[in-house]
Amino acid sequence: MALFGKKETAIDMTRLPRHIAIIMDGNGRWAKAKGLPRPAGHAAGAETFRTIATYCREVGIKYLTVYAFSTENWKRPLEEVSAIMGLLKKYLMEAIADMEKEKVRFVFFGDLSPLPEELRTLCEETQARSARYGQCQVNICLNYGGRDELVRAAKAFAADCARGKRRPEELSETLFSSYLWSHGVPDPDLVIRPGGEERISNFLLWQSAYAEYYFTDVNWPDFGREDLRKAIAAYQSRGRRFGGI
Repeated sequence: MALFGKKETAIDMTRLPRHIAIIMDGNGRWAKAKGLPRPAGHAAGAETFRTIATYCREVGIKYLTVYAFSTENWKRPLEEVSAIMGLLKKYLMEAIADMEKEKVRFVFFGDLSPLPEELRTLCEETQARSARYGQCQVNICLNYGGRDELVRAAKAFAADCARGKRRPEELSETLFSSYLWSHGVPDPDLVIRPGGEERISNFLLWQSAYAEYYFTDVNWPDFGREDLRKAIAAYQSRGRRFGGI
């Protein structure tokens, strides 16, 4: 299949990653390069998210997890935070309207309690109404931090021990995983970070222990289907040994 007159990167459709996670980075740099305010970059990034999520569903990616707003992002200027929250609200309202057609399940990782009430209600409604769908699941990390998730999980396990529901010696990796926001979701096979940075920024610290990473200088608003295909091709070119030989 041609892409604007160019041949698409070849990928093996029989060996697609089951779960792709993306740090949606580079919105601000994209806006700055174009002489636009940072919120304009987030608006463009929201459209990219829609494009990539749709493509993942079309090709058969079972799980897509995106880093939408971290626990540290509250430190950003109020105008930028408000713009991000507004875009999330707009997207979720559209997602609810399209839900019957797209049949995508939405799940939120993170503490939603600090969010504006209307947005929090939309998140809860979207998650509840889409729970019956299973073809493709989009996990949105919202007010999420990997360290925060681990601390919360440890506290929850300790509380169960204090109540007599668990014993400390029962703790295993599998049991601990059940206390995470991502419980029931397989670990990501491929973690993608656009935007030129090469760090994980507190994203899925436990879950990505054996994930393959793909970094690119392409800013998130410019990240398209061909960029995703390149990331998948890179993933398919690697041998995953999980500590073995």
